[in-house]
Amino acid sequence: MDSSPKPTIKKRKIFKLSDASVAGQIRDKHRANAQKISGYYANAEEDGFARYAWRVKNCSKWLEFDLLHDDEDKVQLKLRDARFCRVRHCPVCQWRRSLMWKARICKILPQIINDYPKHRWLFITLTIKNCHIKQLRLTLNQINKSFKRLTELKIWHFKGWIKSVEVTRGRDGVSAHPHLHILAMAPPSYFSHGYISQAKWVDIWQQCLKVNYQPVVHVSAIAKHQDPKIIIPEILKYQVKESDLVADAEWFLELTRQLHKSRGISAGGVLKEYMRDLEEKSEDLVNENKQTQASEEESLCFTWQARIEKYLKYI
Repeated sequence: MDSSPKPTIKKRKIFKLSDASVAGQIRDKHRANAQKISGYYANAEEDGFARYAWRVKNCSKWLEFDLLHDDEDKVQLKLRDARFCRVRHCPVCQWRRSLMWKARICKILPQIINDYPKHRWLFITLTIKNCHIKQLRLTLNQINKSFKRLTELKIWHFKGWIKSVEVTRGRDGVSAHPHLHILAMAPPSYFSHGYISQAKWVDIWQQCLKVNYQPVVHVSAIAKHQDPKIIIPEILKYQVKESDLVADAEWFLELTRQLHKSRGISAGGVLKEYMRDLEEKSEDLVNENKQTQASEEESLCFTWQARIEKYLKYI
């Protein structure tokens, strides 16, 4: 009888990305929602959606990170490489795209402020009544044409602006609420000559929309001592809330049809020139921010485990 000791099987330790940082928890959430979106596309009858389903299913299935040291010499994880699907409504890519645009615009804002140091900044939200999701494209055309009318009025004194389109899902589950967020750069004389009151904004926007109701308008000025960067996250947070993307398959699929090839972010006035350079750059969803330096440590790779909806590394 063989009495020799049996070889021991060493169990591999599991390291969750979500244990390493709060960002890891965010990545888990976005990737889990991407699974749902992939399923919506896969179950759709249209042939074109099958390609989206495959791309989203395989989006960011593995992530490679560098170990970074911040100013306090604390180790952080910095994304080095990943394979993103770049489907417009993929929750992962929508999040990464938002980070990319925020980083790019925050980078050019100091130059804009330096070129126009005395100008003031306003944050404007322009709305329109909810429409059925199948009428979204027509409604977006209406609101964009109305905004063009607004910028052609004599009372529009703004030197430049960045405009983003946001769409939220109506409480009834079948409607959509499109609206515009605008970061506008006003001349120094705006508050003394040419100031537009809240009530006047409503009247003007109603005329531009050519509707028989008073639309909701929000206007707030950024204080002189405040950096306009504080409002960039609100302007560029997302085009559609992630919770709205995954709430209902039929609404989501129709949203995809309605927003196909539409534009989410644009600029006008002098800011158009600053934005043009950004738009010509390739869409880099990996290096959305380069503020830290990589250490000489080896990189760490995590893979997506769909069953438990976590990024894991086996040690």
